[in-house]
Amino acid sequence: MAAKPSSTAVTPTTIPQKLQPQKARAIEQHDKRIEEILSFPILLSDQIGEAVKEAESFKFECSEVGKQVERLCQMLRSAARLATAGAAFYDRPLRRIAAEVSKNLEKSLTLVKKCRRRSILRRVVTIVSVADFRKLLALLDSSVADMKWVLSIFDGGAAGGGIVLTLPPIASNDPIISWVWSFTASLYMGQLQDKIEAANELASLAKDNDRNKQIIVEEGGVSPLLKLLKDSSSLEGQIAAAFALFNLANDQERVQAIIDELGVPIIVHVLGDSPMKVQIRVANLVAKMAEHCPHAQEDFARENVIRPLVTLLSFDLFVDDLFVDDSKLKLGKQSIHSLVQINKEMERKNLYKPGFGSSSLSKHYSEGSSKGGGNNRKERENEKPEVKLKLKTSCAEALWMLARGSVPNSRRITETKGLLCLAKIIEIEEGELKRNCLMTIAEITAAAESNADLRRAAFKTNSPAAKAVVDQLLRVIQESDEASLQVAAIRAIGSLARTFPARETRVLGPLVELLGHRDQDVAAEAASSLGKFTCPDNFLCVDHCKTIIEFRGVPPLIRLLRGNEEAQLHGLILTCYLAIHAGKSDELERAGVLNALEGVDRALVFQHPELKELIPQAIYHLSVFHQSHSGMLTQRQF
Repeated sequence: MAAKPSSTAVTPTTIPQKLQPQKARAIEQHDKRIEEILSFPILLSDQIGEAVKEAESFKFECSEVGKQVERLCQMLRSAARLATAGAAFYDRPLRRIAAEVSKNLEKSLTLVKKCRRRSILRRVVTIVSVADFRKLLALLDSSVADMKWVLSIFDGGAAGGGIVLTLPPIASNDPIISWVWSFTASLYMGQLQDKIEAANELASLAKDNDRNKQIIVEEGGVSPLLKLLKDSSSLEGQIAAAFALFNLANDQERVQAIIDELGVPIIVHVLGDSPMKVQIRVANLVAKMAEHCPHAQEDFARENVIRPLVTLLSFDLFVDDLFVDDSKLKLGKQSIHSLVQINKEMERKNLYKPGFGSSSLSKHYSEGSSKGGGNNRKERENEKPEVKLKLKTSCAEALWMLARGSVPNSRRITETKGLLCLAKIIEIEEGELKRNCLMTIAEITAAAESNADLRRAAFKTNSPAAKAVVDQLLRVIQESDEASLQVAAIRAIGSLARTFPARETRVLGPLVELLGHRDQDVAAEAASSLGKFTCPDNFLCVDHCKTIIEFRGVPPLIRLLRGNEEAQLHGLILTCYLAIHAGKSDELERAGVLNALEGVDRALVFQHPELKELIPQAIYHLSVFHQSHSGMLTQRQF
């Protein structure tokens, strides 16, 4: 006889008449230990055996039921022994199948009990037919096949027999779940090669659609993938696990599932202490998780992921002002090339001391690694250039996603002296790496725009890093043929508008030129950026307005008002600021700014309420200085 189940186990007499909703029942089942889950069907099997002996009618049919139930009981006991063996055990499919087996055993017990000796009246009221037994035996056959399948995936994993891809009856309508069960069981219980194959198969399933991703997460696939990722004995296994997790992490809920499995510390550790090919995959994973989940941004920052990312990004670069305190550099108008020469000269004169805080690049890197940093560095030096490029590209994207919308992370990047590294890469690289670095700077400058402390700390006018960033942004604005890069650089300059003194006309000149750019998106972004120089929030708005007018920015601005809606909006805002702060300029009158404002489409004003106040103010200021149009303000309603 089986041992009596614990008091928390469900017994036949305590099963509610109405089943709970499926999700609540699944949660209840998940909270129970697997031994408790299996004890119920084993107890039912014993009760069915006793009921078969007492049957008075349909003895043959009851005997057949008894045989199938006995087979199930033996399989259930085998599963219980495996579950309590102490080794890693994947119980998700067993829980689901045990629940189905229990339902069928309950039906069996109910039907067999009806065949016991009863009064004539009960026999007349309770009708049992051979068809009932046929249906029941079919259900029991399915349960036997399900149990046989689940035992096969456990035996295959324990014995190294490979992945089982047969389809159990319980998954006949949804084969994906049986594949997920089989692959996940291999990750838990298989040999290393089986684990690698299973991780690749899960990655392939996850790549297909979001439903597959959700099944993998719900069926417990994240934990063994993280364990495989952590296993540094297999580069192939780490790559497979990182790729599978990457394919899962395109949704906040699924990223949170990775976080809940304590995945962030594992990922950061692997990033800092792995071969380059693994680091590429892991950096991609960091970027994907940070992109889709704000909690991931915070958790990665808490684990200090930014430091190894900046270190890997600056690998093979001689530019690294970690070597020198900013206050010791008297750069004046020196270029990034000059900074390179300074670093080389300091190294040659042994001004760099290995024990100096965290200013050493090698020490900086070792802080991002727990062990093996020297060996990995040597391997990096021997890696192919294309692999190094991929790693830097992935790290730059990760920094971009970590900085996006996050003031604390943007501050951390500037504190690791990452700005100078980003600026140097923008200068010397092309393609996706350059784009990712530029977008990272755009996010950092956006954070600085919204946070005065960050703006003052990271973008001081005498800061070499800030100067290098601005130089490269202006170079992209003036020399790039890609509109998307120009737009990002223009936006970054606009975010820094309050950091530039009135004499810094070298920034305004290129922006004014772009007002007449053939690409309206570029022209509109230039107008938007200039609007931040001329808005009342900018202490130097009057000086900047005069400079824009002096650079003959008004004629192309008027032409911009005939562009698309976005161009019109940003163009109108800039025009209004020019009129409010420099309304007496003859250039505004010659360009017909007043007429242009009076002819603004009312629909546009209605869609953008900020224009309702700006346009009347601008018309008023222009009317004060240009009497030929006085009185216009009262004739138009905005």
